Amino acid sequence: MSHITEIIGERLRAKRTSLGWSQEYTAEQANLHPTYIGQVERGEKNATIESIFKICTALHYPTEELFKHVISENSQDTIANECYQLIIQQPVDQQKCLFIILENIISYKKG
Repeated sequence: MSHITEIIGERLRAKRTSLGWSQEYTAEQANLHPTYIGQVERGEKNATIESIFKICTALHYPTEELFKHVISENSQDTIANECYQLIIQQPVDQQKCLFIILENIISYKKG
């Protein structure tokens, strides 16, 4: 599948696991099949807008947040996007720590 389906799948999986939910429970909440949830998370299915909306609603995950900072593969911002993807998959407390570390590194390099 495409780069965007992988990004969206990774974000949905990260949100689901941060809630401590199984794919089965998420599927039940979204009124979808558990196999479908797994396929979307792995980027194997090109989910419909309706399915994405159902999953986001079940996870209490705003769709605008799901699609935030999705950058095409051909963008020159690919490294920044990869960093964002790594950070967004972490719990919020760890995101804050990573941000502080990054700020300190940048401040140190500026001298």
